[in-house]
Amino acid sequence: MARRAVLFDLGGVLFGPGLQHFLGSCERDCALPRNFLGKVLFAGGSASPYAKAMRGQITLSQLFSEMEEGCRQHASASGIALPPTFSIARAFEEMAAKGTVNAPLLRAARVLRRNGFKTCVLTNNWVDDSAGRLFTATLMNLLRRHFDLVIESCRLGTQKPDPEIYAYALDALRAKPQEVILLDDIGENLKPAREMGMATILVRDTETVLKELEELSGVQLLTQEEPLPTACDPSDVTHGYVPIRPGVQLHFVEMGHGPVVCLCHGFPESWLSWRYQIPALADAGFRVIALEMKGYGESTAPPDVKEYSQEQICKDLAVFLDKLGIPQTVLVGHDWGGAVVWNMALFYPERVRAVASLNTPYRPADPAVDIVEKMKTYPTFDYQFYFQEPGVAEAELEKDIGRTLKVLIRSTRREDRLPFALNFHGVRERGGLLVGFPENPPASQILHGPELQYYIQRFQKSGFSGPLNWYRNMRPNWRWALSAKDRKITMPALMVTAGKDVVLHPSMSKGMEEWIPQLRREHIEECGHWTQMERPAALNGILVAWLEGLPPDTPLPKVSRL
Repeated sequence: MARRAVLFDLGGVLFGPGLQHFLGSCERDCALPRNFLGKVLFAGGSASPYAKAMRGQITLSQLFSEMEEGCRQHASASGIALPPTFSIARAFEEMAAKGTVNAPLLRAARVLRRNGFKTCVLTNNWVDDSAGRLFTATLMNLLRRHFDLVIESCRLGTQKPDPEIYAYALDALRAKPQEVILLDDIGENLKPAREMGMATILVRDTETVLKELEELSGVQLLTQEEPLPTACDPSDVTHGYVPIRPGVQLHFVEMGHGPVVCLCHGFPESWLSWRYQIPALADAGFRVIALEMKGYGESTAPPDVKEYSQEQICKDLAVFLDKLGIPQTVLVGHDWGGAVVWNMALFYPERVRAVASLNTPYRPADPAVDIVEKMKTYPTFDYQFYFQEPGVAEAELEKDIGRTLKVLIRSTRREDRLPFALNFHGVRERGGLLVGFPENPPASQILHGPELQYYIQRFQKSGFSGPLNWYRNMRPNWRWALSAKDRKITMPALMVTAGKDVVLHPSMSKGMEEWIPQLRREHIEECGHWTQMERPAALNGILVAWLEGLPPDTPLPKVSRL
């Protein structure tokens, strides 16, 4: 029978070192005999403090009290003097401070999940009411984002190795024992699962575990390829809607808790283009808000072209932040979203804690040359002139939305290329952007399956007029930018260039430091235009490192104490 589910223990497997390690450390620090704390913790078998906490009969604070009383009695009976500062809570605090998530095993769980496996955390855990309970809440919140199911003994009244907890897991997964693999670092916990018919792995070192898991699952887990991060699912994420003014609303998706990071997508995309970044930034301790920009999907698509000028888009974004009660945010943009975040940094700097752009460089407006004439000197931008006549590009792009997206949104990998490259030169002369491409192109490696269907549904709802109207404000955008041509962008900033982007080439970002003194640069060479989807793991690493290195969030001033 094919295996299709994997159960992971938490302490000592997904998170380590386990509790025993920190109890040992506490014993050494307090000059206590080896396994002194373990004897007290497990004394009494099924009535021990540990067993009662794992079954949820007592809380973690009560476990501390019972253990400290037990330690005093055991020390007295053994003629041992406990240090005056002795505290069992310290071992748990040290575990929270020094323990880490096992990143290779978490990656393996993601790969298994993408290959059709159900993944589940099955842990003996306590009800945490201690002073350090935020750590437990944060860890469990992270695990629920990355696994199909999280089962805690304290919620069920039964613990490993009791057979009932394994039966409960099988029922929750709707799986037969022969279809399941269990990973645990305690042999006693594996025995009943093995007797039921599950495959088991005793966890010692990560590399051996990955080899065994690869062998049992038939899924390649030791590959050197960059693993895809966890993506969020539109049906399983929080959606919000902000009324900007009568007739205009903005749709967004939200995840996480902490300093706010707003993500702004480009053309022709969706908030879903950030699907790999949203969980990663939430895991890193940020409140992530991914906007669906005006004209797209469930955000309003007003017919008036002026609604899509950069000035109006930025005004709307400031109102969006007002309505959500967010005084200041980090802004991250891609493509047209990049233009928006640079303009927000120029015109609304008080609202921007820091700013990052993917692919889209910043250049101040040049008063010496009319923007339309200047754009004509760049053959690569011919498609933008094709987009100017209302109705023309709409007819081509809306004729077969699936085909449009499969042609436009592809990676630069050789195996993902169509018979010839997308050419942005001479689009008007050819009579269209998609002319010459297959009527039914093969699926794109970076946008396919349910994600492609979601994109198609969004564009079926909104059409392409709103998205194309962003391009129909060349002169208004230029005139507005001219009013800020002598300003500098002074907050921390990040520019991420992509080596294979044929439209927004890295060379276009040359000299940005002149206007952005605090600019940090990052570059992904093997990457085309669709950076968030083509190289998500590399991009996530860049964004998290930059965000974590920003100056601390300033406490909000107490403007009113009402």
